[in-house]
Amino acid sequence: MKSFASQEYYDLTLKLTEELCKIPAPSGLEDKRAEYIKNYLYDIGYKNAYIDSAKNVIWDIKGNNNTYSLFMAHTDTVFPDLEPLPYIDDGELIKCPGVCDDTVCVAMILAFCKYLKDIDFKAEKSVLFSANACEEGLGDLKGCKQIFKDFASKIDVMFTLDGGYNHIVNKSVGSHRYKVTCQTKGGHSYGAFGRTNAIAVLSNLVNEIYKIKVPQKEGAKTTYNVGMISGGTSVNTIAQSAELLCEYRSDDNECLNIMKEKFNLIFEQVKNDYPDVTIDIELVGNRPGMGNVDKEKLDKLSKMVVEIQEKHAKTEVKESSGSTDCNIPHSMGIPAICVGVYKGAGVHTREEYLVKESIKIGLNVLNDLFYSVSK
Repeated sequence: MKSFASQEYYDLTLKLTEELCKIPAPSGLEDKRAEYIKNYLYDIGYKNAYIDSAKNVIWDIKGNNNTYSLFMAHTDTVFPDLEPLPYIDDGELIKCPGVCDDTVCVAMILAFCKYLKDIDFKAEKSVLFSANACEEGLGDLKGCKQIFKDFASKIDVMFTLDGGYNHIVNKSVGSHRYKVTCQTKGGHSYGAFGRTNAIAVLSNLVNEIYKIKVPQKEGAKTTYNVGMISGGTSVNTIAQSAELLCEYRSDDNECLNIMKEKFNLIFEQVKNDYPDVTIDIELVGNRPGMGNVDKEKLDKLSKMVVEIQEKHAKTEVKESSGSTDCNIPHSMGIPAICVGVYKGAGVHTREEYLVKESIKIGLNVLNDLFYSVSK
């Protein structure tokens, strides 16, 4: 029988990676990638593949049961570019923004599904696949949320491919993200001097955020950040409008709630301090943290995944917390693991690159993981 780790499927994964990388896919604008993936699946025999309302591509292999193991990887990139991103293959590395996160992972799943058709695989247990949308940033896990809205009662376990093969994510970091907008009367910097400046208002808000002392709890990590700020008209104009994006995160729900209270107090204080301006607070991201996941099941699943990765990568694999598509099943009490399947660096930067040979390790990991839950 053919091996998925053969040169044939390694070459196919490389081909698919290149073709996908050259299709722009910012969060919320994954349409062209989704259409490419659906057409590819149709061509190799998955006539049940479809694109749902959240721009996820969905397909399955039916077994003898009515529940699914879910395998997925996200199609969106963190980059806003609507033109094809630069793609360089120098023989050893593939250099392209988004190649690791998460394009090569999507390519691996697509190549694997071709392999399953080639060997005429018959599943004993049903498997659901998705190339899902909106994992990054303000995509707010929209794709994964839709999948679990539609299939939650039928999914026993989830694996999402994302990250380096030296780690797994099995604990979710919850987060709340806000867009804060300030509107003032503004005016000329000399003639109207003394009027409230929208940038100054938000600067004071940022200053208050950075005075926060995060809750200290053993085994927990809590953070905050102001990631973007913009506004104003010119150097000699009192800024009439400005906006910022900020967030807080924690892998502990109690700490997350404490941060919510601290941020709300700051928002209210700034509004009280500037009664002459309009300040709007909009929740633009809500990623839930851990729910009541059966610890024994999750530990057993984690052990299995780590053993598979260490077998093929020949390196220690660490367990970690993170914000991934696993947040959604974890919040619903469903065991889920974010599985690393490549070696690369520079994720979320323009210098991102993938070590080509590491793909072979990922193919073996995906193969063993699939067979461990479909038989």
